[in-house]
Amino acid sequence: MHGELTTLGIKVAPSTVWEILKTEGIDPAPQRSVTTWADFLRSQAETLLACDFIETVTRTGQRQYILAVIEHANRRIRILGTTAHPTAGWVAQAIKNLVMDLEDAGRRARHLIRDRDGKLPALIDEVLADAGIQTVLCGVRVPRMNAMALLR
Repeated sequence: MHGELTTLGIKVAPSTVWEILKTEGIDPAPQRSVTTWADFLRSQAETLLACDFIETVTRTGQRQYILAVIEHANRRIRILGTTAHPTAGWVAQAIKNLVMDLEDAGRRARHLIRDRDGKLPALIDEVLADAGIQTVLCGVRVPRMNAMALLR
C-alpha cells in the first residue's frame, strides 16, 4: 500500500501506513510467493515470442523498418521483412507468414510480447488469437518489459 501511495505522489512513511491499518484492524498480508516478470519469462520461455521494429538507414539514406521476432527459449531471431513504409496490411501478412512458419517448424507459441507502436495494428492480435497465441502488450513507458526484442 505504501508503494501505491508513493506512486500517486503521496509522501507517507511505511510505519504510518502500518499504524493506520493496525488501528483499523487490518492485519498485514501473509508472505506470498510473488511471480515477477523475470520469473514469468523464464517459466514461459518455450512458448514465448517478442516482436519489435528495428529502424535503420541504408547507405543511400533511405529509412527502412525491419520487423523482427525473437524466440525466448533459443534466442532465435526471425526477420519477417523490411520495408520503407510499414502498412497495416504488410505487417498483418508478415505475422500470418510467421504463424505458418511456426506451424511448419512444429513450434508452439502461446504468447507474443509487443509494444504499443502504431506500426503494429490491432489486426495482428486477431491473427495471433486465431493461431492460439495471446498478445501481451508492454506497459506504457516500460521499455524493459520487451527487452529481449530491443535489438537497437
